[in-house]
Amino acid sequence: MASSPLTAQVDAYCERTDFAFWSEPVNAVTNAAFIAAGIVGLIAARRAGRLDAPVILLVVLVFAIGTGSFLFHTFATRWAGIADVLPILLFIISYLTIVLRRFFGLGWPLAVVIGLAYIPASLAITAGAGVVLGDAPRGGAGYLPALLALAVCGVLLAAKGLPAGRGLLLAAGLFAVSLTFRTIDAPLCAAWPLGTHFVWHILNGTLLGYLILLVARTGAEPLRRGLS
Repeated sequence: MASSPLTAQVDAYCERTDFAFWSEPVNAVTNAAFIAAGIVGLIAARRAGRLDAPVILLVVLVFAIGTGSFLFHTFATRWAGIADVLPILLFIISYLTIVLRRFFGLGWPLAVVIGLAYIPASLAITAGAGVVLGDAPRGGAGYLPALLALAVCGVLLAAKGLPAGRGLLLAAGLFAVSLTFRTIDAPLCAAWPLGTHFVWHILNGTLLGYLILLVARTGAEPLRRGLS
């Protein structure tokens, strides 16, 4: 009986040497960075009295990112790959929507429409990057639209003198460093068999936790008395 395409094995990272469950132990374990980021964001928002629905949504998505990535770095199948990338896409769309609402003051309907427009825009940008850069980003081209979105929003908000602008620019800088470590995983594999993908996990966990704190501290309204 032919196996399903979803169960096909995927060997995508330097650390993996076979398809055993724990063939990527460091890549798998460092997904704890995402879980830690979600917990820190949750506690900090709660203590600040700013734990509202958007913040809770972001925390849930960060937990999902950590879980999905763990599945991909252990099972290494196409279905696990979907579990890995889908929460990331949902986080990007959700965060962009919240930024447009909280920091730019757009109404929720328009913010949601622009947030969803990220999908076709990112596909176009990724395709263009593929033509210009070829295989140089090593699969990281798909994250360039998210980096661009952070940078553009940061610049626009900073130009208005809003603190969130500096915060988003700092996040964009951290993301650029993180993306670099993701990109060099394969090229450095021969010299460094452990790979560098685990650094991507640690830095991205830090990044997502910081982004949640940014929304909670500079965007969310304090909870009503009696709910805090």
